[in-house]
Amino acid sequence: MKRQESILGRLMRSLALVSATGLFLLLVFIWVEYQISILHFADLDQLRRSAYELLEHIGLPMVLLAIPTVLAGRWAIRRGVQPLAEAAARINAASGEARGVRVDASTLPVETVPFADAVNRLLDRVDRAAAAHEAFAADVAHELRTPLTLLSLELDGLDDPRAEAMRADVAAMRRLIDQLMLLAQIDAEAAAHLPPDDVDLVEVAGDVVARMAPAALADGKVLELRGERAGIIRGRRESVAAALRNLVENALRVTDAKVPVVILADRPSELAVRDGGPGLSVVRLHAMTQRLSRADHASANGAGLGLAIVSRIMAAHGGWLTADEEKRELRLIFAKS
Repeated sequence: MKRQESILGRLMRSLALVSATGLFLLLVFIWVEYQISILHFADLDQLRRSAYELLEHIGLPMVLLAIPTVLAGRWAIRRGVQPLAEAAARINAASGEARGVRVDASTLPVETVPFADAVNRLLDRVDRAAAAHEAFAADVAHELRTPLTLLSLELDGLDDPRAEAMRADVAAMRRLIDQLMLLAQIDAEAAAHLPPDDVDLVEVAGDVVARMAPAALADGKVLELRGERAGIIRGRRESVAAALRNLVENALRVTDAKVPVVILADRPSELAVRDGGPGLSVVRLHAMTQRLSRADHASANGAGLGLAIVSRIMAAHGGWLTADEEKRELRLIFAKS
């Protein structure tokens, strides 16, 4: 693989070549200027004194001048390419954004503006393609909701042993559709750069517990809320609640009856869900946050998008999702407001 070459290295070599060429031409000029006088020196001592004088008054100053010239040239080159490094830093800082990232060409050198404009045009095309795919997925999901609802009502009226399994399949399909629509909504909100609101994490956790506790109790499961230190963050309340619901739903699926699923609001700007499952390692969690992946212990009804949605929500909030395998805990860590 060919080694990549930096702009600074190229310019420094070019500067060194120009300086060396100028020094050589200057020495040639001096030699031509003085050679007639030097050749007329019959005395060897006079010749030595002349050579020493040339070295002292011409050679040494040129060497001493070359050092600050090289340093000044390096500084000037670094200063010239600094806008490129700053533009790269701004793009890296916006890496959590799904769309809308652009290169600000207003501060770049004139020579690099065509390249920046080309990159921005490419990003425009990528954004339009991503928006079209998201709109298509949302439209498909929306159109499938009605026939699935009608199918579910028809199955409720059937008195057949197979109807229960069919109802479970329909419920799994509706859950997948809801997740697809939620994912499209999250991406749309991120692309629109909507201003964030104040979100009380303890209030969100309490609301999620209140909404999910009746169904959990019907299945013999227990939900608990502990801690009141999570505080307030800047974000989107519905998205935060959706992330927490996904974690709770996963926890309920892998936890046996009578073993509590605990929602923790025990740290500032953090929420966690602790279950009775086998636990999830950080490495495995990273694999599970990829879309259409599902944990080994997930049920057959899992849609394979839950943790990917949670990870996407956290990225949109400047935070992340992490796991503690020993504590059997998944934790949402938000950016501190």
